[in-house]
Amino acid sequence: MIRSPSLRPLVTLIGLLYSGGAFADDALPSVTVQGAFTNDGLGLTRQNATASRLNLTAQELPASVEVLSADTMQARGDLLVKEAVTRTTGLTDISSPGNGVAYSARGFTGNGAIALLENGQRPQVGSGTATYPADPWGYEYIEVLRGPGSIVYGSGTTGATINAVRKAPSRASSFEAMAGVGGGQALRAGVGGTGALGEKGAFRIDAYADHSDGFIDRGDARHGKVLTSVNYALTPDLDLDLSLDHLEQKPQRYFGTPLVNGGLSRALRDQNYNVSDADIHFVDDKAVARLTWRYSPALTISNELAYMKARRNWRNVESYSYNAAANVVERSDYIGIHHDQEQTGNRLEARWVDGAHRVAAGWEASIIHFKHTNNSPYGGASTVTPFGFNPGVFDSPDPIQPNFATDTTSYAFYLEDAYSITPELLLLGGLRHDRYKVERVSLLGAAGFTSTLQSNAARLGLTWKLDQATALYAQVSSGSDPVASLLSLNLANSRYKLTSSRQVEAGVKQSLAGGKAEWTAALYRITKDDIITRDPANAALSIQGGAQSSRGAEVTASVALNAAWRVDANAAYTDAQFDRLIEGGNLSRAGNRPADVPKISSNLWFNYKADGWRGALGARYVGERYIDNANSQALPAYTTFDASLGWQYSRNVLVQLNLRNLANKLYAVTSYTSSQYLLGDRRHAELTVQWRY
Repeated sequence: MIRSPSLRPLVTLIGLLYSGGAFADDALPSVTVQGAFTNDGLGLTRQNATASRLNLTAQELPASVEVLSADTMQARGDLLVKEAVTRTTGLTDISSPGNGVAYSARGFTGNGAIALLENGQRPQVGSGTATYPADPWGYEYIEVLRGPGSIVYGSGTTGATINAVRKAPSRASSFEAMAGVGGGQALRAGVGGTGALGEKGAFRIDAYADHSDGFIDRGDARHGKVLTSVNYALTPDLDLDLSLDHLEQKPQRYFGTPLVNGGLSRALRDQNYNVSDADIHFVDDKAVARLTWRYSPALTISNELAYMKARRNWRNVESYSYNAAANVVERSDYIGIHHDQEQTGNRLEARWVDGAHRVAAGWEASIIHFKHTNNSPYGGASTVTPFGFNPGVFDSPDPIQPNFATDTTSYAFYLEDAYSITPELLLLGGLRHDRYKVERVSLLGAAGFTSTLQSNAARLGLTWKLDQATALYAQVSSGSDPVASLLSLNLANSRYKLTSSRQVEAGVKQSLAGGKAEWTAALYRITKDDIITRDPANAALSIQGGAQSSRGAEVTASVALNAAWRVDANAAYTDAQFDRLIEGGNLSRAGNRPADVPKISSNLWFNYKADGWRGALGARYVGERYIDNANSQALPAYTTFDASLGWQYSRNVLVQLNLRNLANKLYAVTSYTSSQYLLGDRRHAELTVQWRY
């Protein structure tokens, strides 16, 4: 059994660092770090680290970007990264125990089209699964880039790119802690501290752990992590940044609730039809070393070496169907899977800032080893009553054994240039080339193969500042996605090339009344070619000839009504369809909407902060989504309401009550099969106490 890391050693370590001689005099040279910011407004004048390598402000970027600060997430009571991200414009949660964390954006879905990063580092996706970042503790802010981000982060970014940026070390010492208790037997705690290290350095350590029962039978879940980072000035012009992280998760062993007469059943809301010895656990380790050399005022050269390791394990009964005639739940798919993934990567980059040009050029390389162990073909079946049943144990007729291993080598070259044509006109251009070599070896005696894939991406955008507060922009960009996870390519899809996507986008960004009101709007169209379809001439064959597209409109706004009240709102309209797609039986899906894509989604928040009190009341709407390409079955639309109330007990202590799903809405977050849906949490409350010194 994996146990969450104990916080006691970390608290002791932070205390020793603060009480000992590690902290230098304040007059010594300081390490430059990016400052924190509050939850006020959209941050249009703040530099963005995700949409470009050139640290342009959000207003300068000819792209749709959004940022969530730690203060915003805390004020809203968001305890998971996916809770926070899906409050941004047009992002929808489609996470399940099988894919870890996954989203839908601009008509495209899953971890093959939406990239998840931490501090700009992107773990490659194995078998469609991404497992972190999971919770927001220790992060300064989360940035979201909507649309293709291939120039910056390579293939697999057609829908969006999500980047969680860590709290940086600071020589100014500080300490923070949090403890919470809530519904579902939830307990959570976090600590974090930063300060000077010797005369030229700084450190930061964050740790977090939680536990809950998830409001269902045998739904126990726990998470834990330790994040450490150090910054040290080796010379006045050479900095070394180091980080070492360890994360462990045992997510809820819940694969959904069976439908009754085709709909959701409130009576089954608390039931868990998995076996008693079910297991899901994820372990992630990461180490990063970065050298930054300021060769001259104009030229900076950096080299970043990263190592990541992931171990993932599943042993569950995953498919459930309610048999109304017999009044039983039929269970199948006794699935046991294990992932071993190691990734070593290096990024060498030069940035030139002089005169009208800001240029970044870089080379990236990585080697990823991925081993997949499973019990395919996942046999086994059992039947239980809807209530009061013995869940039984995992008893599969198929042995769990190593299946295949892949070694993937990737190389990339990129160039990005921001050219200030005039003080009002900024031209942003970029090119990128990616090449992947995947070597697969069967561990069961089947044939292996070697596959080479490559892609080229380009972006050209123009931002026109009408005045200091208003900017219009337009861009064209291209990208690519794999037809399946690169690390788990099989013989059938090894012959396929990467899909290609193109986006056209235009928008406006404006700040009004001296920054008291900010809003952005965007119109876009994305087309994606070379998706897998059936051969019209031979329905038994799969070929690359399908296409899908999306077009939409997005609006985001933040308005200070007065000194105490602020309103945040966003809305997205997505018109997505398959332009060419033939599935089994020679059935055309042209004109159908892709699965997991709502036409409309929106968020609304009222925020209050004055006289030692703060409060927030929010609503989230997610429109109807189909669960299949045939559009034969749909998840109902839903609206949920959340709230929080905080009391600044003293200068250093904040007490906050978070309320979730105020109307106790019974709703489905996503589907797992056509006969079972994953339900959202019931109404619950959580009380937290936060200390900052």
